[in-house]
Amino acid sequence: MPANEADTRIRLEHLTQRDPFVRWLGAVIDYAAPGAVRLSMCVREEHMNFNGTCHGGVLFSLADTAFGLASNSHGTIAVGVHADVAFCSPVGVGDVIIAEATEASRSKRVGTYPVRISKQDGTTVALFTGTVHRTDKVHPV
Repeated sequence: MPANEADTRIRLEHLTQRDPFVRWLGAVIDYAAPGAVRLSMCVREEHMNFNGTCHGGVLFSLADTAFGLASNSHGTIAVGVHADVAFCSPVGVGDVIIAEATEASRSKRVGTYPVRISKQDGTTVALFTGTVHRTDKVHPV
């Protein structure tokens, strides 16, 4: 099981390498520790919706990725069972957005993780909360 930031980052980098959707998003890990992760990505033209702003699905996906990585950072498989998001501010092409997930609570079977997405200037873009079911299975990484 990961015991420190370096081990956790290596584990989470391996998980993102196995996820082609995360690579398509362009999300990169800026920080990783047990129970926490910070991702960033630059919004591209293909991330835009018909209203000319970043697609809500892209924002949800970035938050969901941060949630998934933070909840799986302890080395055992955690599976999302619930998630919700509130969109707060529009995002445009070229904006760098940052998703910060933290562990609010973790028991043997359940974990809850709030995620804040912000722009590079600190403006809150979206607020996400996810809950996982924690298993006893260890990641094969």
